Amino acid sequence: MKNHVRSFKTFIRDEIIKKGGWVNAHAHADRAFTMTPEKISIYHNSNLQQKWDLVDEVKRTSTVEDYYARFCQAIELMISQGVTAFGTFVDIDPVCEDRAIIAAHKAREVYKSDIALKFANQTLKGVIEPTAKKWFDIGSEMVDIIGGLPYRDELDYGRGLEAMDILLDKAKSLGIMCHVHVDQFNTPKEKETEQLCDKTIEHGMEGRVVAIHGISIGAHSKEYRYALYEKMRRAQMMMIACPMAWIDSNRKEELMPFHNALTPADEMIPEGITVALGTDNICDYMVPLCEGDLWQELSLLAAGCRFPNLDEMVNIASVNGRKVLGLPPF
Repeated sequence: MKNHVRSFKTFIRDEIIKKGGWVNAHAHADRAFTMTPEKISIYHNSNLQQKWDLVDEVKRTSTVEDYYARFCQAIELMISQGVTAFGTFVDIDPVCEDRAIIAAHKAREVYKSDIALKFANQTLKGVIEPTAKKWFDIGSEMVDIIGGLPYRDELDYGRGLEAMDILLDKAKSLGIMCHVHVDQFNTPKEKETEQLCDKTIEHGMEGRVVAIHGISIGAHSKEYRYALYEKMRRAQMMMIACPMAWIDSNRKEELMPFHNALTPADEMIPEGITVALGTDNICDYMVPLCEGDLWQELSLLAAGCRFPNLDEMVNIASVNGRKVLGLPPF
């Protein structure tokens, strides 16, 4: 009798179930499923910084009921895949105010027996402009994790480091974790992960700060990368990879080490850094072709980093996700 042949997807899925199920550690469920064929030109013709404001159209016109429907659709998509914990950023800013987070809490109450949900506040308008800061403060009291996007304040005011101070001060004062988007543009000009490490140590937040993306790390020299990993260990910083979100990074003419536009999990994990998995945006202005498929994300990360370590693939998609969300082990 021949041995039953199984795909690695089946094998890894079964091992993930043994460790408590899939974990989607990062998404933007409030904007999920908002891309349409008529709007696809936004993705073609606009860079990320422009889309941070173009998405205002969706935010301005969405009611609590609209947000609630999208949360439910995204949550049910996760449950259908065996996801047992789901972390999502939620826009709370002068445009959408608190409508999205009100809907998020409504959805959490409905699905509380089916999946663990953790919310972080997305700050697309930054945290320095007074009205944006007001909504950041309001939102911080309505979430489980402080979320941030320091490059917004760097882009607008040249004050990205100050934005990190504001995020970490708030997280520390509330006694909660902080998740921060960093190094998203795949260029050696960016050193946000290193900056976040320095700020984490400065604020005494070791072990409670999670970086998201870290794409530009791979654009740096090997010497720089491994010095950074040492600093990440000192800061006890964790990382969330969202492969589909950045595999479409634009071609560039800058000279840099050859690499895929992915979080370098193959280097980080052997260096003792916790790496978890997220879908990021699901079929929206930012990432229209992402279907919210955790296997697609995991297999892309493993193939793109040439890191088919089966045990670590299982951990990335399960136990590491619970850790970055501040959830107890299964």
